Amino acid sequence: MIEGPLLVREALAAGVHLRDVFLTPAADARLADEAGAAGAEVRWVTEDVLARAVDTVTPQGVAAIARRVEVTVEDAVASAVDGPLTLVLVDVGDPGNAGTLLRAAEAAGAAAVLFCGGSVDPCNPKCVRASAGALFQVPVAIGGEAEGVLERLGRAGVRTAATVVRGGTPYDHADLAGPLAIVVGSEARGLPSSLVDAVDLRLTIPMAGRSESLNVAMAGSVLCFESLRQRRNAER
Repeated sequence: MIEGPLLVREALAAGVHLRDVFLTPAADARLADEAGAAGAEVRWVTEDVLARAVDTVTPQGVAAIARRVEVTVEDAVASAVDGPLTLVLVDVGDPGNAGTLLRAAEAAGAAAVLFCGGSVDPCNPKCVRASAGALFQVPVAIGGEAEGVLERLGRAGVRTAATVVRGGTPYDHADLAGPLAIVVGSEARGLPSSLVDAVDLRLTIPMAGRSESLNVAMAGSVLCFESLRQRRNAER
């Protein structure tokens, strides 16, 4: 389910197949034409009907049902080899955090994002909204146990990196040029020690204040953009 005119237009621009598009009378009629031209079934509904169909408190007058784009773990690993950056989510359960990580990864030039273990479904409506359209722009693979995914990435020549609260290399002192996979863990427990031991780089984000660590979405975003910063500097 995709909600809001901006996200629906993002999906159309990315070539996502929309099966049905629902609009209230207040919606932009041009969007109906765009969706119809793309092959979607356009349905005009009342605001009450749309409000019952979506989970937002204040619907924006437009929603769509899209066909899921399935990407295999093998395809995602192949993309990781050819691209500078990949993001691996392990047991990230909050859809807002997962969507924010998707958005940051795509903005930083990620070649793929993998949702492993017990991570939330990236097609969760809140995750779709938080991704701000990034879900339509970057290959996303679902499934696979984290240990196996890290082994595949390593065999393919992709280095892996994860954050630790203390004792790691300061993130801005490490080589984060690609191909690199940044691995982030659950909000409550982080990454299990077995996975921390398995990655190539253990990174620490130094804190100047009293906070011991960052939210997973913030930490993942910091690393994604540090990787981008280093790549941009190397191109100068």
